[in-house]
Amino acid sequence: MDYNRIAKDILDNVGGSSNVKDLTHCFTRLRFVLKDSKKANKEIIEHLEGVISVVESGGQFQVVLGAKVTKVFDAMIPMVSLEESSSDNSAQTKGNIWNRLLIAVSNMFTPMVPAIAASGLMKGFLTIAKIIIANNGGDITTNQTYILLLGATDAIFYFMPLILAYSCAKVFKANEFIAMALGGTMCYPAIVALMTGEAAVSMFGIEITKANYASSVIPIIIGVFILSYIQKFLEKVIPEVLKIILVPGISLFVMVPATFMVFGPIGIYIGNAINFLYTGMMDISPILCGAFIGGMWCVFVVFGAHRALLPIGINDVAQYGHQNLLAFAGAANFSQGGAALGVMLKSRDKNLKTVAASSTISAVLCGITEPAIYGCNLRLKRPMVCAIICGAIGGAIMGAGGVYGDAFANNGVMTLATYAAFGLTKFLFYLVGIGVAFFGAAILTYLVGFEDVGTVSKSKKEKVITVDSVAAKHADIAIASPVEGKAVSLAAVNDEVFSSEALGKGIAIIPEKGEVVAPADCTVLMVYPTLHALGLKLDSGAELIIHVGIDTVNLEGRYFKKHVEEGAHVSKGTKLISFDINKLKEAGFDTIVPVIVSNTDEYSFVSGMEAEHANINKDVISLGN
Repeated sequence: MDYNRIAKDILDNVGGSSNVKDLTHCFTRLRFVLKDSKKANKEIIEHLEGVISVVESGGQFQVVLGAKVTKVFDAMIPMVSLEESSSDNSAQTKGNIWNRLLIAVSNMFTPMVPAIAASGLMKGFLTIAKIIIANNGGDITTNQTYILLLGATDAIFYFMPLILAYSCAKVFKANEFIAMALGGTMCYPAIVALMTGEAAVSMFGIEITKANYASSVIPIIIGVFILSYIQKFLEKVIPEVLKIILVPGISLFVMVPATFMVFGPIGIYIGNAINFLYTGMMDISPILCGAFIGGMWCVFVVFGAHRALLPIGINDVAQYGHQNLLAFAGAANFSQGGAALGVMLKSRDKNLKTVAASSTISAVLCGITEPAIYGCNLRLKRPMVCAIICGAIGGAIMGAGGVYGDAFANNGVMTLATYAAFGLTKFLFYLVGIGVAFFGAAILTYLVGFEDVGTVSKSKKEKVITVDSVAAKHADIAIASPVEGKAVSLAAVNDEVFSSEALGKGIAIIPEKGEVVAPADCTVLMVYPTLHALGLKLDSGAELIIHVGIDTVNLEGRYFKKHVEEGAHVSKGTKLISFDINKLKEAGFDTIVPVIVSNTDEYSFVSGMEAEHANINKDVISLGN
């Protein structure tokens, strides 16, 4: 798989580098903040190699790629020029404040998630070792190897202000190393000892609020936010020749006392308030709280809102050494995997079975649910509902059992031991919860069923055959075949993206001649770099996507030849691209050519008309205004 080409194709279709204001990624998605979202071609991106789905949520244009996202992101970064001009910053402040808040929170915490996940995995292994040895009458908690490894699992939380300072500085456009110096000061051992001692603490003769800032989350966020404005102010008033020394020096001199005297205590109080609200919900009803998180977590994932809740779990582990937020979310993860398993067992479509199987493994082993959500459950609707119901039941069971984990770890088979640290009873409730969520969702999905892709395609094929003659008589626009060959229904295409008509209605041609010609007078909107597909806008207003073969993008232009340039206006019958049918077949590629009306929604009907022999003189698509 060519990650550089995938990255370039995605970047080109979001409007190019100049349209990208910000770019980050999580476990499965590229997250774009675009200057003009209208320039993004969502339909084309959804059909690019490696792309699972595209989601527009929370002010972000998100491209779901699954496990390959890091490699595509790394390939894309050198292609993107992220400007930090004042005009961009002002533009970034526009829009819904909730969306901006979600984006900021996501950008602060996403970079540290892999390290937090690694910490949780390691702590799980240590928990297993501790339980096994304890059952044999031993104790490894005083063992030096155990202590050293345990330190690695706790370090990211103890030094949270230092680590979070860096990502916050990236978000707020402050100097990363001044921010880290501020964060390091907050968890400096002598200061921690001072703050946790019995004596009162004062600064400049003023008594300050005592608080242990090691492992804290919100105080450093507020501190770096204020630091960014102080830094900008100093850069405006201090002469250029003195900036390198005075700007960082004065910034730190101002922010250290400001943090300990004002902003740090405010952050502690805000953190306590958030924890009070969450624990208040738990006190009212742990069962309802578990059911709510277990049922709705993956709905939050769809809209990107789950990232606003992550700081609660991170703060709980950092401050108290345990959390139950991700325990409840684990019920949602396993229910999505279970629903995907139900889809795999029920579906008769080969491609959907493959997607569902891989999605099940991803969700159950690693707790990565986006492939299950976007690959099958959400698009089929009923499996998503089954997952929500069973996730809620599983979360309720965990709430009833008082389940907690001693690390912030994504829920999957590999991190089960994280939830065994607080006793066998709680761990059994956790296992029952995820078991009910997983097997319940699988069974319920299988029993309730869904509209299978193959069934939908078959019904659509029958519909095309019955309406062809009527559509031809009442058509306002008729489009000739751009390829010479046999015209068949899109349902015959061995690619669910085309056969399901997700990109639009149209026709497919089994080619007899390796040429694509203009089916009418038109403008060439786009020719893919790999020459296997092109976009046309007919003078009549219809917009076509012509795609030669299935997965022929992998040939990277071999056996294809371009005869026209993008932007050219051509007359009916003009040769656009040519391809070697025999070479494509020898290479093992399906040569069928889907012809899609991409603006299908603008017409009262779009009907493909099958024909044994179609060419430029034979109409194969009828449109009604």
